[in-house]
Amino acid sequence: MAKEKVILAYSGGLDTTAIIPWLKENFDYEVVCVCIDCGQEEELDGLEERATSCGASKLYILDVIDEFCDEYVVPCVQAHAVYENKYLLGTSMARPLIAKKLVEIARKEGAVAICHGATGKGNDQIRFELGIKALAPDIKIIAAWRNDKWTMDSRESEIEYCKQHGINLPFSADSSYSRDRNLWHISHEGLELEDPGQAPNYKHLLVLGCTPEDAPDEATTVTMTFEAGVPKSVNGKEMKVSDIIRTLNKLGGENGIGIVDIVENRVVGMKSRGVYETPGGTILYEAHQQLEELILDRDTYTMKKDMGNKFADLVYEGKWFTPLREAEQAFIESTQKYVTGEVTFRLYKGNIIKAGTSSPYSLYNESIASFKTGDLYDHHDAEGFINLFGLSSKVRAMKMQEVEKNKNK
Repeated sequence: MAKEKVILAYSGGLDTTAIIPWLKENFDYEVVCVCIDCGQEEELDGLEERATSCGASKLYILDVIDEFCDEYVVPCVQAHAVYENKYLLGTSMARPLIAKKLVEIARKEGAVAICHGATGKGNDQIRFELGIKALAPDIKIIAAWRNDKWTMDSRESEIEYCKQHGINLPFSADSSYSRDRNLWHISHEGLELEDPGQAPNYKHLLVLGCTPEDAPDEATTVTMTFEAGVPKSVNGKEMKVSDIIRTLNKLGGENGIGIVDIVENRVVGMKSRGVYETPGGTILYEAHQQLEELILDRDTYTMKKDMGNKFADLVYEGKWFTPLREAEQAFIESTQKYVTGEVTFRLYKGNIIKAGTSSPYSLYNESIASFKTGDLYDHHDAEGFINLFGLSSKVRAMKMQEVEKNKNK
């Protein structure tokens, strides 16, 4: 009789590699591994051999890079979704897509459960499980690190467990950064970063770029175009969104762009310190906002800024597959109808410096904005406006004067 199947979200790292024999030993499942390629690059090398040698019946590697960029990254860029003013959601925006693909393979394989290796202290357990519950409420979820049968509590114990099961791995017990990488970013946690009082060891830490101090002494000029809020070209070359991000990653990395050191508030309640490299994403966010400044009217811009913060919280908390996300995204997309134009900027030692923005839908009117008197604006009109705009302040001030006079009688 065939065994029941479990789908394992497999990265090839130590945790998910140890989980393969653990699942077989404790649940007697057939283990089907699924690796979702969001742009991890060399991290995918040798995964199939590693997974099957550890006891998995097969490994799926799904290339979802374009879907990730078009359907998850672009909405966050359009929203200008930034969590706690700094984090550009690199890990957060990828997790719902991973959950979606895990469910698709679970359906294809007829699996009864999905297993992940996210720890009980982190955000990813929430993001994975909310996604799975929203898309497949009938499928069992196994969170290895929260399971009573999981007895490993360190890298050393996981390595020892694998050795006991005849698995020789290219992992050492020495400490290293905990990293998450995709096309959009790479995050770093652990080692000296666990102490907020210590500076990051950037020489040892950085993967995608260099520090501003080590960047070239000459600026790099970049021109981008957008159509309806979607990036279309870099330096005159039209590309799909994923290739635009790759191009901007290279340019940004070379110029020390997009390195942030954050102490963030996790969903589970604790604070966590990490360093994020998001060179291309930082450029893309800035270029898109630079264009929006010309095009959106004041009230829409203000409302969209608030909505962008709400959207960031929603994505960070793993609530992608919800009616609220759909409603917020619908509003954001409606603001992007005329966000079309060209943006030029210079990259210099960690800075993105404006060098000109234009759009056929620009609301900037030189005749009105100029210090010179123009046909569309009469300076005298401001007097009546100010009288009405400040009326409540004036009335209150008059009342306070009256009160003070009555006190002194």
